[in-house]
Amino acid sequence: MPALNSNLRINGDRLWDSLMEMAKIGPGIAGGNNRQTLTDEDAEGRTLFQNWCETAGCTMGLDQMGNMFATRPGSDPEALPVYVGSHLDTQPTGGKYDGILGVLGGLEIINTLNDLNIKTKHPIVVTNWTNEEGTRYAPPMLASGVFGGVHTQEWAYDRVDADGKRFGDELVRIGWRGDEKVGERKMHAFFELHIEQGPILEAENKDIGVVTHGQGLSWTEITIIGKDSHTGSTPMHMRKNAGLAMARILENVDEIALSHAPHAVGAAGHIDVYPNSRNVIPGKVVFTVDLRSPELAVIDDMEQRLISGAKKICDDMGLEVSFEKVGGFDPVTFDEKCVSSIRNAAERMGYSHMNIISGAGHDACWINGVAPSAMVMCPCVDGLSHNEAEDISKEWAVAGADVLMHAVIETAEILT
Repeated sequence: MPALNSNLRINGDRLWDSLMEMAKIGPGIAGGNNRQTLTDEDAEGRTLFQNWCETAGCTMGLDQMGNMFATRPGSDPEALPVYVGSHLDTQPTGGKYDGILGVLGGLEIINTLNDLNIKTKHPIVVTNWTNEEGTRYAPPMLASGVFGGVHTQEWAYDRVDADGKRFGDELVRIGWRGDEKVGERKMHAFFELHIEQGPILEAENKDIGVVTHGQGLSWTEITIIGKDSHTGSTPMHMRKNAGLAMARILENVDEIALSHAPHAVGAAGHIDVYPNSRNVIPGKVVFTVDLRSPELAVIDDMEQRLISGAKKICDDMGLEVSFEKVGGFDPVTFDEKCVSSIRNAAERMGYSHMNIISGAGHDACWINGVAPSAMVMCPCVDGLSHNEAEDISKEWAVAGADVLMHAVIETAEILT
């Protein structure tokens, strides 16, 4: 294979224009997007993406989970394709770039190769994974999880949204359920470009994050039962304050995570307090503790300390406590060869870069279980994401797509 030229770059204006055009579909109320999975807006975004792919000469495949696969043929019909992509669905108050940059960055690779009449040995397939966000249908990365064998298709179809609508029914309703069996495709490799969704790259003034690992995750739902009583007339020493116990447990969560600094994190994002009245001491709380680390042993240690610490706190206060593991996945180590191709691409093109661990879950985390995978990250302003104010610069987007292209076409093998 001929050496890649550092002057081989994507068309930044075209990439940026495509991001802005896609953002017109499912606009939010504050400058971002609300294009949740399997909505009419999702269907409209998919149609636009399909039109762009077909204009670029790709053929579109669609599987039974609604995953979209736009294929640019390679010269060798026996060579396994190199896949590249992410997701087009957003949070209810999402930004323009989370996931979308990875899909449209993949399409820009195809357009650039077409512009320059560059052929590859391996086909290149641009992918849009269904329901990465998990905001309408839990869990996140649902369709890539089915593809990777983590979930069954039947289980995924039976997920329901807040209105009781089944995933499988809504997929049919919007017209994006394909006939292709999920997971039958074989991959030479998979690459995903994504905004960091954190502040590290911007703070370190780096153009590119070379993602070496993805954090594992543990979600433990904790229920504490005390006794709701009057806040004014119940003596302090006679209270059964479930809210106070939760506060002490969450302080312990902070201490546990900090004991495994710098990569471990922990917090409670979902909290329900009962009866949630101004003058009633909480008699019941239900909250979910989110613990993450790139090391499985650390996650196990944090889980054990969380449970033992919570039991002691509640026992000392005379309260009942119960635990339920409601979610989680093991840490991911991305493929060394794919990671090296990303790092080499950044160096070849003169972009500053650093190794980084993904704190969020991504489709590449599930695909890594069935094919060599890796991720490229670019900075986002103030690390803000899952927010309509999510923002990146055009230069960051171009750098990420440039590096993505070099890694993809090096793996797909350019022909002379």
